[in-house]
Amino acid sequence: MDRKFLVSKEQFGYLVSEFGWKVRRLVEEEDEMRRVTQVQAEAFHVPVVLFNDLFFEFFKAEVFSGLVYKLRNSPPDRYACLVAVPADALNTKLESPQGLVGVADVTVLRDEVVLRHLEGAGEYLYVSGIAVSKDFRRRKVASVLLKACDMLSLLWGFDYLSLWAYEDDFAAQKLYTNAGYRVVSGDSPWITSWIGRKRRVLMIKRSTSGTSDKSSYKKFPCPIHLNLNHIQ
Repeated sequence: MDRKFLVSKEQFGYLVSEFGWKVRRLVEEEDEMRRVTQVQAEAFHVPVVLFNDLFFEFFKAEVFSGLVYKLRNSPPDRYACLVAVPADALNTKLESPQGLVGVADVTVLRDEVVLRHLEGAGEYLYVSGIAVSKDFRRRKVASVLLKACDMLSLLWGFDYLSLWAYEDDFAAQKLYTNAGYRVVSGDSPWITSWIGRKRRVLMIKRSTSGTSDKSSYKKFPCPIHLNLNHIQ
């Protein structure tokens, strides 16, 4: 299948529609970008005892700035912000940013820590920033987002997807395992004990969405991206 058609299809249409949700790329308009920021900020912000609202606004501004940077500095087949909306969104009201219920980032990377586990691969898709609005959790939104990430691996011509999960986040690991990911390694114990950071595990999946002629896919150098990885 022609690569230009594939890129056009995933950029202007829906990648997946299942369980009452459908997933498309972010519309690069301020209202939707701020809704994406709100969903991710609510998921990733760690509450503080004093001045929590103020710190939350600072954190949200940081998330928004990171999103703008990635959109402006990444080719369309190197980074995608995916959003989940109701599958029955047939009017402009439901298609508005208020109808957005979940978010995921997909980035092309070439980290040697990951590549050592990927036979014959020079790059892979890194899934991060997965967040679901609190009113829509446990309703398969994250599962549909993960399936859309898998579809991108077909459209962009990559064999592998990877993500990091916290070792003690069993719910997230179960979700990823059900989506086909497998734990292959983890942070070194001395790093987590010295820095005081929770230990993460690296999970890998071989793309199962389909097959494609990857000989026609040209790879580009990879820009630097913020590293957000959390599941709700």
